[in-house]
Amino acid sequence: GIASRRAADELIQNGKIWVNGKEVREPGTRITSKDRVTYQGKLLKPEQNLVYLLMNKPKDTITTSNDEKGRKTVLDIVQPKIQERVYPVGRLDRMTTGLLILTNDGDLAKNLSHPSSEVRKVYSVVLNKALGQVDLEKIAKGVELEDGKAFIDGISYIEGAPKNEIGITLHSGKNRIVRRIFESLGYDVVKLDRVSFAGLTKRDLPRGHFRHLTDKEVTLLKHFGNRKKK
Repeated sequence: GIASRRAADELIQNGKIWVNGKEVREPGTRITSKDRVTYQGKLLKPEQNLVYLLMNKPKDTITTSNDEKGRKTVLDIVQPKIQERVYPVGRLDRMTTGLLILTNDGDLAKNLSHPSSEVRKVYSVVLNKALGQVDLEKIAKGVELEDGKAFIDGISYIEGAPKNEIGITLHSGKNRIVRRIFESLGYDVVKLDRVSFAGLTKRDLPRGHFRHLTDKEVTLLKHFGNRKKK
């Protein structure tokens, strides 16, 4: 409850975390509930109440725990309404809207973010111009980006909509992957909305709102998260 996973690693490496009265600098050190963990002399207690939230992220909101520029974050939306400190699972660009999971279950968040979990995400994309059939087929086969080839699970025009409105499904967690795929072929993404994540949707959830996941939905997420352990 004092830092994100990455920041916690830095605290440990800098000797800020003590276990049973001794300085520990190895982030992989395993502890149990019987161990006494302190930060700046303050005893840390494990989070007992696990929280799982589904948010319909609004535009112009940062997907992080805090922002050095003082911009609005997703935590600004949830923290006034829940006591527990939660963190987003993965990231969405500042201008990207749609489905985002937030939780204080660190193991689940880590597992869902791991490439081997193969969590599928579905996006609705609006481009600055119609997507040509040839380019659609190129994307379907995989396009070459600066960090390697980008493969997707499916792409199609949205039925009854203009040809610049596209649905795309993929499980890659690379940074800005959807935008970069289209930009590589000369298209600008005007709007990007994540409509599904690991089988969950934001149906009946207004933009800028969140809700608690049901037990069934949490079980579904843990199913995906456990794939990396098999």
